[in-house]
Amino acid sequence: MLLLQALWLMSSTPGSYLYTGEHTVVTPILLLCSCVKRPGIMFNTGIGQHILKNPLIVNNIIEKAALRPTDVVLEVGPGTGNLTVKMLEKVKKVIACELDTRLVGELQKRVQGTCLANKLEIKVGDVLKTDLPFFDTCVANLPYQISSPFVFKLLLHRPFFRCAILMFQREFALRLVAKPGNKLYCRLSINTQLLARVDHLMKVGRNNFKPPPKVESSVVRIEPKNPPPPINFQEWDGLVRIAFVRKNKTLSAAFKSSAVQQLLDQNYRIHCSIHNIEIPEDFKIAEKIQMVLKNTGFSEKRARSMDIDDFIRGTSQHYGFKETLYIQNQFTLLTLTGVSNHAVSSGSRLDTV
Repeated sequence: MLLLQALWLMSSTPGSYLYTGEHTVVTPILLLCSCVKRPGIMFNTGIGQHILKNPLIVNNIIEKAALRPTDVVLEVGPGTGNLTVKMLEKVKKVIACELDTRLVGELQKRVQGTCLANKLEIKVGDVLKTDLPFFDTCVANLPYQISSPFVFKLLLHRPFFRCAILMFQREFALRLVAKPGNKLYCRLSINTQLLARVDHLMKVGRNNFKPPPKVESSVVRIEPKNPPPPINFQEWDGLVRIAFVRKNKTLSAAFKSSAVQQLLDQNYRIHCSIHNIEIPEDFKIAEKIQMVLKNTGFSEKRARSMDIDDFIRGTSQHYGFKETLYIQNQFTLLTLTGVSNHAVSSGSRLDTV
């Protein structure tokens, strides 16, 4: 019992080769530590608390991040601080965002009384509901429930950061890097790749976490494109949202949805009313949409096989006319323009379609 207590005290010392109870330990005698449950902590898997315990994976992630002594690092979901402590040894500052106040206390204890304490800033709360601070790099074992919204919050953040090294559920990670024709290629794929270069770095098995999740994981590198493409992302996302609802159908078929046509018709009439544009009595939105798709060469294309350049090329040609359809939240739903380098675009709020 005394030996275990001694090992426990040693494991809480920052900078040592021992880790807290949830870690895999690297020396034979210290294997005892991996059998000791940390008192007082029950990890809440309902909010994605799966602590990365393998020090080899931790070190590999930090190596991939290529951290600099002058870096400010954003970490989301630091847990008990396995990644945090290692990064504090290498960078100027770590800003850790944690929802669970119990784990905030554990993290504070881990650096208390050391030279690392002054380099750690902890923000308590939901990272999706707060403004992101300035940072150079983001390194995180994310709660998987917030993967998609956090990725786009990150990519739309300004000023630009250098890169992000993030742990995701394996299937989500593969969707991020999927190319046209791949069965996992989806709206997430094209939107992420529009704004960033994305690389799959490594696979991480379930047993590297405590408690182990039900799914396999992967680490991904995301590097934002700077400068970003000259496209209104909210408008772009609206078009992609419609196109990928049924990605195996032609776009002609996708835009024949009664819900889509009803929304387009309603907002086109609102737009015309605002801009004093007369609508012919025999006007039919379905005919207008099909004419647009035919003239842009989109009619027989399928989203599953279209890349970013396909969408942009199809909307950057000169057709000598301009029509705009607006949705209720005032984002453009479908723009046809005779000006080069403008994207056919749509509003991002089509959740009811």
